[in-house]
Amino acid sequence: MKSVHLRRVLPFLLLCGIICTTARAGGKIGIYGIRMIPYGLDAESYSRPSWGGGLHAVLPIEKLSNIVAATVGIEFVNLFSETITVQDQTTGSSAEQEGDPNFYRFYVGGQVGGHGNGFLRPHAGIDLSLAYYEFPEGVVIYSHQGNGYRSEVRLPGKLAFMYDLSLGLDLNFSNTVALDGGVKYLKGLGFSQPRGGGSVTIYPQYFQIFLGIGYSLDFLKEEGD
Repeated sequence: MKSVHLRRVLPFLLLCGIICTTARAGGKIGIYGIRMIPYGLDAESYSRPSWGGGLHAVLPIEKLSNIVAATVGIEFVNLFSETITVQDQTTGSSAEQEGDPNFYRFYVGGQVGGHGNGFLRPHAGIDLSLAYYEFPEGVVIYSHQGNGYRSEVRLPGKLAFMYDLSLGLDLNFSNTVALDGGVKYLKGLGFSQPRGGGSVTIYPQYFQIFLGIGYSLDFLKEEGD
């Protein structure tokens, strides 16, 4: 799976490097909204398409002709939960579990593309990240044995290392404001099942569609002078 996505992204990386301008670039910071869609059985079994937001910075590297930039950001998504059925192998009873985990992610990486004065600035990138799944309201369990009952179980948060591949397009307005949108593919490198006793290791995958607005760091410096 990883090699397939890399083969799709690498040609775009080369295209970004070829067509982008090498004019001076000052970087940007921005906010964006996220539509996160679970992909594959491991993610689809525990979550539904959800909404969130993020904050990021793009910092072009002058020594690399401003074609390459460092990226850093944070994200938050409330993952709407799917209801899953868990079988107790000891008693033979079953129960349904549900909960709405919060998903936090901190990432750092690199981006190749247009970071100069052009209006159309395509970009592609790769990030490494640390994600945290929090269960603030606990997990609700509905038993299927007897008359049934409802209970709530508190679970500790779960950490997961991830990577993402991104493709996007930045619309640059007068080197001041930029509209930025695109898609990311996220892959978890494995962590214990978020519900059901932690007995299963899952490798969640997601697609993110993002749209945001950014401000030039040079513009912000001028405003502060």
